[in-house]
Amino acid sequence: MIEIDGNRLNARIDAFAAIGATQKGGVNRQALSEGDRQARRLLAELGAARGFSIVQDPMANLFIRRSGRQDNLPPLLIGSHLDSQPSGGRFDGALGTLSALEVLESLEDAGIETDRPVVVVAWTNEEGCRFAPGCMGSMAFASGRIPPEWETKLATDGAPFVGELAATLESLPMADMVGLGFPVHAYLEVHIEQGPSLEASDIPIGVVGGIQGTRWLDVTVTGQTAHAGTTALAYRRDPLRALTAALSSLYETVMPADPDARFTIGRITVEPGSVNAIPEQVRCTVDLRHPDQGRLNDLEQRVASMIATEADRQRCSALISRSFDMPPCTFSNVLQQAIELAAKDRNLKSASMLSGAFHDALFVNRVAPAAMIFVPCRDGLSHNEAEYVEPRHAVAGCEVLAAAALRLAGNA
Repeated sequence: MIEIDGNRLNARIDAFAAIGATQKGGVNRQALSEGDRQARRLLAELGAARGFSIVQDPMANLFIRRSGRQDNLPPLLIGSHLDSQPSGGRFDGALGTLSALEVLESLEDAGIETDRPVVVVAWTNEEGCRFAPGCMGSMAFASGRIPPEWETKLATDGAPFVGELAATLESLPMADMVGLGFPVHAYLEVHIEQGPSLEASDIPIGVVGGIQGTRWLDVTVTGQTAHAGTTALAYRRDPLRALTAALSSLYETVMPADPDARFTIGRITVEPGSVNAIPEQVRCTVDLRHPDQGRLNDLEQRVASMIATEADRQRCSALISRSFDMPPCTFSNVLQQAIELAAKDRNLKSASMLSGAFHDALFVNRVAPAAMIFVPCRDGLSHNEAEYVEPRHAVAGCEVLAAAALRLAGNA
């Protein structure tokens, strides 16, 4: 059994939180920014100081490798990401990456040899807030290519993706370059739950069995702008009335009828946006999530039908298109069992659960067995400067990762 250094882990979390620290105690360390580069450099320096090899790929995914007895075997990959939301917390991503580094250091401290190599990864741009989409690094790793359309992307601050990626790669000259993608034995990732269920149940370890599917829709309802004071009801073609009627019905039926369903309207714009004019056009986004692909299809059809019906009722037209489609994924049973046994070895209660958010593990799962370990976060808050994980829970997650990693990497 590996004994991790909990004090070292929590001190490292504090040290990385100082990079891009906000006044409210959170972190602004967006992907491919200078703060992201500083965090990558610190991680690489810590790994190199222990004698581990440091490499990066063309997508700036950073790998810290500890050799195994049979060094040609596909490695066990463990890690997460270092980038954050603009007003993010100090644990989202960083906890998993630093827990993985702690496992490598603890193996080294104890002189434990593993059969296969163990590699820590810090994936590029998991959050997707500065450059869309999210999980760029793991997506490119799994596919073995950087999509050509990414080359023309601009950051929310106007910076070109190609330039920021090149600057990030150049900022770490100590790292050798490797190609995109390589054989992986298995992948484990520690992450905060980003929800309240573990804390509410007083359970320190969540064994994540999969990630629910996500589908984003762009909705446009078009009517006719007219004077707000002179146009009687019978003559109105009001797209906002049509959309709000449809959304009201969907709010009342989608989630109340299915506890596994998620329905969210994140953005609404109205044109021309004048106080005394009936709108001509209304746009909104729809975020649908469900662990079952068939139910996700049904939800999309219900949304489209409801909006079309209400638009027709108001003599408006409706156009709905998909902007993002992520199928549900199921993680490896073998890896879930390894996590459950690791928690049991540590006398830690665990519970099976699904992830409501997508993570890098979703994409790695396409090319290798993957699973995730969740730990509680206070009040379920994440993507928030008040995000907090109790030190004992951070240590528990790392202990379980260490025990599961030793089981999967082999030390007979």
